[in-house]
Amino acid sequence: LDNGKWYDTPVSFDGLAKTFRSSPHHSSCIFVKRNLLVGSFLPHALLSRGEFAKLVLDYLIFGNAYLERIDSVGGKPMQLRHALSRYVRRGLKDGQYWWVNGFRNEEEFTRGKLWHIIEPDINQEIYGLPEYIGAIQSALLNEASTLFRRRYYLNGSHAGYILYISDPAQNTDDIDAIRGALKDAKGPGNFRNLFLYSPNGKKDGVQLIPISEVAAKDEFLGIKDATRDDVLAAHRVPPPLLGIVPKNAGGFGSIEQAATVFFRNEIEPLQARLRELNDWLGVEVVRFAPYAVGVGG
Repeated sequence: LDNGKWYDTPVSFDGLAKTFRSSPHHSSCIFVKRNLLVGSFLPHALLSRGEFAKLVLDYLIFGNAYLERIDSVGGKPMQLRHALSRYVRRGLKDGQYWWVNGFRNEEEFTRGKLWHIIEPDINQEIYGLPEYIGAIQSALLNEASTLFRRRYYLNGSHAGYILYISDPAQNTDDIDAIRGALKDAKGPGNFRNLFLYSPNGKKDGVQLIPISEVAAKDEFLGIKDATRDDVLAAHRVPPPLLGIVPKNAGGFGSIEQAATVFFRNEIEPLQARLRELNDWLGVEVVRFAPYAVGVGG
């Protein structure tokens, strides 16, 4: 779709920005790739390490990244400045791009001065789409399960325990004292303790039966593990690089071997894509140092 000036994005970029931190594994996978690329990048007079880091982060999150070429009076490039992918739109005319931040805030970039790298999509060629699209629902489910569990502890409607006394007390003041002590021990909120006094009550006269506590706990852990695996599969990041603690005695194996394979299979292809800037600019501004295990670049 277009509005007569620029094309709309195939998915909501605002939505992609909001889902970036929905799951700790989702954002951590992106940061790992960003850090490895920035750590191996060799800064250039036209492209600083800071601008390169912004470029990489946008490319990994949105599948699109932009650099604006700032020229001198004589027409020579002086600086490459990052433009936020969330607000850049491709115009209807060749080489035309717009900065769109809000309904009425729009400005056209100088024609031919904006470099655009995309992660190819099979349905259109105007914008790129990130690789992790298929795992967004898993990341959101991970977030939803965490929020549900957090609200469960915050609502204060569940009890820590029930103190049940069935023997009749000789002095009712003692019962009132116990009731007051329990009430003031934690106060209103999480794990509120309850006191029940039933003189001459039977042994099983009162029972605390959690309807779904055990099932909910198991379901919560299962959701967290399943959604985490989906996200890691989408990003193809080895678990040890994210600080995930193994649940088996054997662990994840050698972290150095995992890092080496990951760098060759995932980071080096990204480096090759980012070198396309050199062809567009005619200057070798994107260069990387050889990878060394344990050095990070």
